[in-house]
Amino acid sequence: MLKIQELRELIKLVDQSNIDEFVYEYDGSKIKMKKKAAEKAVVLPTAPIAQEVQTVTAVEPAQIKKETMVEKVVQEPVKQVEAEITNLHKIISPMVGTFYQSSSPDADPYVKVGSKVSSDSIVCIVEAMKLFNEIEAEINGEIVEVLVKDGQLVEYGQPLFLVKPE
Repeated sequence: MLKIQELRELIKLVDQSNIDEFVYEYDGSKIKMKKKAAEKAVVLPTAPIAQEVQTVTAVEPAQIKKETMVEKVVQEPVKQVEAEITNLHKIISPMVGTFYQSSSPDADPYVKVGSKVSSDSIVCIVEAMKLFNEIEAEINGEIVEVLVKDGQLVEYGQPLFLVKPE
């Protein structure tokens, strides 16, 4: 069980954080903390609301049809882009570490958008525990997008590149 000082520190940490609820379970004991959200009084003026209602009721059905037609036109390209994305192969990070696009800061990146890669092409380095691990493409294709920035921390399984397979 937690000591009283540890419990006080937990309460203080939860209070200072952005979390609203915290649950701690150990050896059959359970501690649950909830923050009460600050209530804010909202004062709404009545005159502008009446004007907004009037403008909404004044909309003609022809305008509504035009808006829905615009939505359809916008949604169709989005669906095409989604279909293209599903056909792309993701090169993912096999480990947690730091992503590097090149072998040294003054060297050119291994790959850029538009670069052709083969299955044994090195696309980047992920440094983990002072070991520099070369990451291979594992697929033949073209780099469509680099999803992380040089020097960025990456997680296990995080997509690094999108490749259009050949």
